[in-house]
Amino acid sequence: MNPDDGFRELGRQECLDRLGGAPIGRLVHTRDALPAVLPVDFSLDDESAVVLRTSADSELARSIDGVVVAFEADSVDAAAHSGWSVVVTGRALVVSDPAQHDHLTRTGPRSWMASPHDVFIRITSELVTGRELVEGRTLYGVDPPI
Repeated sequence: MNPDDGFRELGRQECLDRLGGAPIGRLVHTRDALPAVLPVDFSLDDESAVVLRTSADSELARSIDGVVVAFEADSVDAAAHSGWSVVVTGRALVVSDPAQHDHLTRTGPRSWMASPHDVFIRITSELVTGRELVEGRTLYGVDPPI
């Protein structure tokens, strides 16, 4: 990235650190051959994979198991014209191992909607990219008027 454009590329670890502090992200997947974006709560596991929790009966769990998806989280300060965005791309897999499921029940994301039969979905972090908008810069790289 050109430093004059107001953006700074984030390294992998910096991206994961920022993801760890984000409360909500967006799952990007395909539904009925069209792009779909779904806001979700999430956590990161020990291997830096994104972990989602959803109902075992959900269309989401069935439609993304084994599929490559993207996951995005960000933080924006509109007043300061600053923020960051991180995208994780990887394969989504429903966690089927009972020991892993039990572990994630204790340590993973909490569902906002209770379901008697939740499943966890892990998105491997095969590709992690991010960028930060430098504070006070506009789209055209000029400081905003005071």
